[in-house]
Amino acid sequence: MASHANTQVVNGIIPPMVTPLLSDNLSLDSNGVKNLVEHLVLGGVHGIFILGTTGESTSLSYKTRAQLIVETVEAVQNRIPVYVGITDTSIEESLQLAAIAKNAGAAAAVAAPPYYYGLGQEELYKYYWSLAEQSPLPLFLYNMPSHTKINIDAKTVVRLAEHSNIIGLKDSSANAVYFQSLIHLLKAKENFSLLVGPEEITAEIVLMGGNGGVNGGANMFPKLYVALYNAAVARDFDRIAALQHLVMTISTKVYTLGSFGSSYLKGVKGALQALGIIEANIAPPFSKFEEKEMTALIANIKQIETEIAKVL
Repeated sequence: MASHANTQVVNGIIPPMVTPLLSDNLSLDSNGVKNLVEHLVLGGVHGIFILGTTGESTSLSYKTRAQLIVETVEAVQNRIPVYVGITDTSIEESLQLAAIAKNAGAAAAVAAPPYYYGLGQEELYKYYWSLAEQSPLPLFLYNMPSHTKINIDAKTVVRLAEHSNIIGLKDSSANAVYFQSLIHLLKAKENFSLLVGPEEITAEIVLMGGNGGVNGGANMFPKLYVALYNAAVARDFDRIAALQHLVMTISTKVYTLGSFGSSYLKGVKGALQALGIIEANIAPPFSKFEEKEMTALIANIKQIETEIAKVL
């Protein structure tokens, strides 16, 4: 059932879109989806990735995931590609999400390893090969060892890159040496895309030869991250330095408020509320910031907006 993969390389900034939720913290906020998609598209991003870690995919019901897929693709209106996370512990569920994404008009599927059992590399290879064989969409590998407790070894990625339906990898390990190994080992694979998750190293990765970033901060300030990507492509080091400073300011003043394991998600969604784009509601087991953190976050966002306006 494997499709004929698009041979066009995926480049640029592809935000891992948050999932807008209503006040019950469970139901999809359809108006929020439209607002956020429009914000991202007008911000110049090169694609949108839904149902990833930032999208709280594992906390959402399958009904909500399916609804998000359909409504996101509808809101995008073919202006940019939509990539859909299909990560699950069950390959059957992953394939059902891939089928929904295909029918909706998504460009590709994205899958992290099944995250309950500790798979060995040979088991991981066979799993992904089977998933790619059956997927109706081209497939991105997603390396997220902090959450799945499994690292997709560079040699395993090289083996999987031989499958015509596996078109790239998103790496969120924050391991630049690992990413450099992938660039080196896959340099002859012209149509295989390598995208990085952590925005703090996106410019570095693009300068090294990577294809772009799947950056959470682009939910809030898409123009900033697109500008950073363009500066890295152009090797404009003075502009990279100015933009990188802003990226690190966001990292320190938005993602680390409070002593929560979920501070990153609370920060991104809280910032989007402060910017008037969506409500800050978060799916259980997490919850949005309380008034103390939101007051500090709003002040930080105003300061960041002022600094960005001076540079862009």
